[in-house]
Amino acid sequence: MITVVGVRFKKAGKIYYFDPHELNIEKENYVVVETARGVEFGTVVVGPKQVTEEEIVPPLKKVIRIADEEDINKHQSNKEKAIDAFYICEEKIAEHGLEMKLIDVEYTFDNNKVIFYFTADRRVDFRELVKDLAAIFRTRIELRQIGVRDEAKMIGGLGPCGRVSCCATFLGEFEPVSIKMAKDQDLSLNPSKISGLCGRLMCCLKFENGVYEELIAKMPDVGTIVITPEGKGTVVEVFTIIQMVKVKVKLEDGTDDLLNYKLDEIIITKEKDPQYKVDEEEVELDSEE
Repeated sequence: MITVVGVRFKKAGKIYYFDPHELNIEKENYVVVETARGVEFGTVVVGPKQVTEEEIVPPLKKVIRIADEEDINKHQSNKEKAIDAFYICEEKIAEHGLEMKLIDVEYTFDNNKVIFYFTADRRVDFRELVKDLAAIFRTRIELRQIGVRDEAKMIGGLGPCGRVSCCATFLGEFEPVSIKMAKDQDLSLNPSKISGLCGRLMCCLKFENGVYEELIAKMPDVGTIVITPEGKGTVVEVFTIIQMVKVKVKLEDGTDDLLNYKLDEIIITKEKDPQYKVDEEEVELDSEE
């Protein structure tokens, strides 16, 4: 087992593990660490803990020191300089007539590099822009193109639920989200209702997906023949969350009736009602698209 601390460099950024060495580091401490891109300033969000070698990405970098007042002031100064750099870069983008949208600017802690994050619909030839920026800031310049989900994460905003978007508050990494998750949760497939600020499927569809998968595994499909207290019937609708089904049952007098049953009140068979086969095929084709 290896002792590590988890450090974030941005509010809702990915957590990286570092070797605390012999330092007495606690959660919420500011630290200066060595990273692949140089010396960086971060916040400890996971206090010292033991992890296996499989949980870390070697080589494990060390924490250089717990940040002092001078380090904190330097970090704040870098953030202020980044704001000025943002407006300068926007002016240069306009001068060169480039079709790109500047999203954020970041100085590395040691000031060896300034990183400009942008979005664009197509490839952009920004070689002349880099030359101008390098002449102004007299340091290494990196222009990094990001996707729409990363744009929403950096800018933030209110989601359809009325709360600040998850990606800008606590989601360290994006996870794959599929339209099947929306179908399993019986949500409207109207894109405007299941899309986030970025225009992609909402990340929160993933949050409850595991529970839905577990509950759906216990439920019969629509069209399944089940045995109820009133006799055999066909499932015509399922209510996943409350674990109930609506069954079309043929009563003793020969009439049909729709009755609701809890899952433990019925016996699920492997038989299928033939008239539901077409519907199942259509649903399957929809899911493939």
